[in-house]
Amino acid sequence: MAIQKTALVTGAGSGIGKAIATDLAHKGLKVLVTDLNPAAAETVAAELRQEGYTAEGHKLDVSKQQDIDALVSSVEVDILINNAGLQYVAKLEAFPADKWRLLTDVLLVGPAMLTRGLLPQMKSRGFGRIVNIGSIHALVASPYKSAYVAAKHGLLGFSKVVALETAEFDITINTICPSYVKTPLVENQIRQQAQEHGISEADVINNIMLEPMPKKAFIEMAELSASVNFLISDAARNMTGQTLVLDGGWTIR
Repeated sequence: MAIQKTALVTGAGSGIGKAIATDLAHKGLKVLVTDLNPAAAETVAAELRQEGYTAEGHKLDVSKQQDIDALVSSVEVDILINNAGLQYVAKLEAFPADKWRLLTDVLLVGPAMLTRGLLPQMKSRGFGRIVNIGSIHALVASPYKSAYVAAKHGLLGFSKVVALETAEFDITINTICPSYVKTPLVENQIRQQAQEHGISEADVINNIMLEPMPKKAFIEMAELSASVNFLISDAARNMTGQTLVLDGGWTIR
């Protein structure tokens, strides 16, 4: 009988993280649901347990090294999904310095430090899968998102280095880069961009968010979950340091 693998998902109290954590539990993995909000993490984990799956809720602020160190020392993880995220939209000269640093801490430093903490145990077991939830903004830029774009671009470079450093092990690290997924985070961006540009929310969706995409569609949660499942499978064991782009054709123009 195969040993049940454990997946840790950050930012899993809602949105993309919750969808991925739920799908992984349904696939038979033990899931560590982590979130800045411990109540949200435990709610998701409790729902999964009620359905008969194996799940634990944990508080984790990926911008706090003490949170990372405490969790890493108490769990064994085979699969890491770096998903936690936030957004702030403003012109650079109006961008609060503390917000700029916070976005970088959550989107880049946090995944790096969590990966750093878990790599020794992955190496000792000879297995590990790391999947970063990146963004189309790891590949292209949009105005008013300097911190987010810089951090997501950095995530790709970080992943390539870790891929080289783990090449002798059965460990892979890859980044999924979707264009817009309809989540609470994106809903908030729609409101912020409408205010920043002085246009309606409908115009933000049609003329800014979906305008670069030939397919003119938001990415679905099921597409992200399926991509995660591929990257953690044996079929992708030689795929590492790569970027899987789900962008409706945005970057092929």
